[in-house]
Amino acid sequence: MRENPRIAVIGGGSWPTAIVKMLCNNMNQICWWVRSVDTIKHIQEYHHNPNYISSVEFDPGKLKMFSDISQIVAEADFIIVAVPSAFLHETFKQLDKKALEGKTVFSAIKGIVPEHNLIVGEYFNQIFEVPFSHIGVITGPCHAEEVALEKLSYLTIASQNTQSASIVATSLRCRYIKATVSDDIYGTEYSAVMKNVFAIASGMYHGLGYGDNFQAVLISNAIQEIKRFVDKVHPIDRDIMDSAYLGDLLVTAYSQFSRNRTFGAMIGKGYSVKNAQLEMSMIAEGYYGVKCIYEINTKYKVNMPITEAVYHVLYEKRSPVAELRLLTEKLS
Repeated sequence: MRENPRIAVIGGGSWPTAIVKMLCNNMNQICWWVRSVDTIKHIQEYHHNPNYISSVEFDPGKLKMFSDISQIVAEADFIIVAVPSAFLHETFKQLDKKALEGKTVFSAIKGIVPEHNLIVGEYFNQIFEVPFSHIGVITGPCHAEEVALEKLSYLTIASQNTQSASIVATSLRCRYIKATVSDDIYGTEYSAVMKNVFAIASGMYHGLGYGDNFQAVLISNAIQEIKRFVDKVHPIDRDIMDSAYLGDLLVTAYSQFSRNRTFGAMIGKGYSVKNAQLEMSMIAEGYYGVKCIYEINTKYKVNMPITEAVYHVLYEKRSPVAELRLLTEKLS
């Protein structure tokens, strides 16, 4: 690996835009893949992403931009992937398996690849044969909108290779970003998927008029559900109260910037899934995540009443009023 490894960011949405902003504080050049050539031209000419957190201004001299996934992968040592999980396979399917040989891939997606029912790390391991020692996860609690405002935020960088995690953490740290290192790639990634599901539940209840008292009960049960699931899937010694797990759940379930909570609130207010998706300009990862977690859990059979309720509403078209009323009797 080069003395100063080159980092590439894959994605043109709000979170990859925020990640590029963080990297620009520490690096002289960042490779950035955006699907749209028009968006690349706009960023190069006007120095901001026209579609997401447009208040962030970039120094174009620091950006080496690509619309060809093969070219940017060839350039990079570390690849931070931040496209929506529903588009991940489409984005990478043109690559040969050997294209990622020797590369280190960090997922900043917080979703499951729906075509394969795999968390992102498992996807790159199974489809592209990237060893787990070259796979990592970037998780919160952290919203892109607050990064844009340079409000103090915390990240957890997880990898079995602590040296790789430290390199990424150092690249992201700045005046308003603190980053810690973890070795729990499974727990942090599954937790990041599940917190989106619980944020949809939180939004549904909000849309139905439930108050803060009940929301506290819902989220305290949600963190227990996360613990039961990740301890079953990947049993290691972890503290579920760490910010990578509980903190990420809290910010996603309560924040005004949470697209999953917004999506859930629309469902609670009577929107159909299709209409809610059409009205939102961003992907609610929890919609895809709940189906995958629900199907994965047919193997593990963990007690997951919140996940099951959200799945029933979104995929079996059950009444949010009736389904969530039943759920209230299962919480404590």
